[in-house]
Amino acid sequence: MGRAFEVRKASMAKTAAAKTKVYSKYGREIYVCAKNGGTDPNTNLSLRRLMEKAKKDQVPGHVIDKALDKASGVGGEDFSTARYEGFGPAGTMLIVDCLTDNSTRSYNDVRLCFNKNDAKLGGPGCVAHMFDHLAIFAFKGDDEDAVLEALMMADVDVTDIESEDGMITVFAPTGEFNNVRQSLLEAFPGADFEVEDISYVARDSVAISGEDAAVFEKLLDMLNDCDDVQNVYHNAEIG
Repeated sequence: MGRAFEVRKASMAKTAAAKTKVYSKYGREIYVCAKNGGTDPNTNLSLRRLMEKAKKDQVPGHVIDKALDKASGVGGEDFSTARYEGFGPAGTMLIVDCLTDNSTRSYNDVRLCFNKNDAKLGGPGCVAHMFDHLAIFAFKGDDEDAVLEALMMADVDVTDIESEDGMITVFAPTGEFNNVRQSLLEAFPGADFEVEDISYVARDSVAISGEDAAVFEKLLDMLNDCDDVQNVYHNAEIG
């Protein structure tokens, strides 16, 4: 497919405030997932994946437990999803996913971030067609043929496999997430996934540098500071 995908591990938050924000975002997402699909990770596979991701990002157990306890109670907060799409500096594209209890606040916060950083919000679907929604697994290795054979033998649908710098990256339809994970662990016992996620992957990247890169990074920082923003996907390749 020729898709370049740079595996990036989330850097450790350097301040207590940054850590608290990360924990808050995970807590909110776990709460919503458990509220909608049940608090048992054995039956709610989306919850199990989310809890495993939180633990990898070193979210404390008490944050996860508090979100589950909250979800198991009666009533609680009413969060809904909101997605905003737009264009950043130098022709870059962004998708911003939010979980919010006030969509007007979320829209105004995201719009402010765009307006202050040479960016422009667009309508629904204006850039999403330039991204693929995929399950992604990345782990150390260099034999992509062996990985492909293992997944084919397990009758798992795969979109693409890449091998670069000692890292294998598997892309698959989102519905195959659990099948891919289980098949890889059975074929390669002890495989340590540096990435195991469902994400939007840009079909084409835009290389930016200099002032454009600085403005773009400021835009990302502002978006990530918004309480309602859960994930930001983009096609920028920052030089």
